[in-house]
Amino acid sequence: MNTNARCELAAWCLAGTALLTVLELHLLAALLAGLLAHELIHGAAHGLQITGTSLRVRKLIVLLLMIAVIALLATGAGIGVAALTARGPDSLVALLQKMADLIETARTRLPEWVQAYVPSTAEELQNATSGWLRNHAGELKATGANLGRGLIHVVVGILIGSLMAFTPLTETGGAPPLVQALKARAAILSNSFRRFAFAQVRISALNTTLTAIYLVVVLPLCGVHLPFVKTVIAVTFFVGLLPLVGNLLTNTVIVVVSLSASLGAAVGSLIFLVTIHKLEYLVNARIIGTEIRARTWELLLAMLVMESIFGLPGLVAAPIYYSYLKDELTAKGLV
Repeated sequence: MNTNARCELAAWCLAGTALLTVLELHLLAALLAGLLAHELIHGAAHGLQITGTSLRVRKLIVLLLMIAVIALLATGAGIGVAALTARGPDSLVALLQKMADLIETARTRLPEWVQAYVPSTAEELQNATSGWLRNHAGELKATGANLGRGLIHVVVGILIGSLMAFTPLTETGGAPPLVQALKARAAILSNSFRRFAFAQVRISALNTTLTAIYLVVVLPLCGVHLPFVKTVIAVTFFVGLLPLVGNLLTNTVIVVVSLSASLGAAVGSLIFLVTIHKLEYLVNARIIGTEIRARTWELLLAMLVMESIFGLPGLVAAPIYYSYLKDELTAKGLV
């Protein structure tokens, strides 16, 4: 085995170990944030046309613009949210207030055998909440710490991805053989993530379309008219960009809002959404599979195996990891 072959084998081993370590150490958020930052800078720099500037300069301009945007979003988050949601009958604040009111009055809509388990007064609810908080104080503390750590991971991932955007992955001339092999692995992983991101946008658009049809067409035909329809549809698209978790959040919002009409409407919404999203798993696998050039059953099998080993992070990472693995094998003519 010559030097190049040995370096390539070593690079495969290092890449595989790194990807598995990311899941074992709960660093998937950092990896995805880094890949997203890398792709944004790389793609925007190629699309930015400024006469007399090199690609590296354009990347620096994009990076500075991205930092400025993040800083503005961070410092103006409160003002922006207030301006967006403070007024209007379909505002997000009004939606959240309506959901709170519905949950508070839901007891009267529930069957009698269920009401026995639901607090009937504010004092009972307060006592139940206080008891739950005391019993789960340790878990809540750990959850808060994990969220803070996850946010730090995302920030560091964005920083690493931004810096790596200035390192051309396709230009390996003059680099040592192992560096060349590692850059090739990174380029393949980057391409896999790019295809996954495009697929996720398509999935969110499909989910939003189906939700809009249900809220605007199906329910009115059944004589049910829900409030905040436009807000729910907008939330569905943006939250739907989050793999898996997005569907859970939007379903919760829709079911709670449906409760404003009747318990039957809420149950009907739940049944409809569960049925649609179960069918969407196959459609989503088809969409992602088309982007990464994999059959639906291949992707579903990869998602099943990764979820059984690593849980929810494995389920999210499965399309990217499988696409990377298949691209590696395809490049060598093995599949």
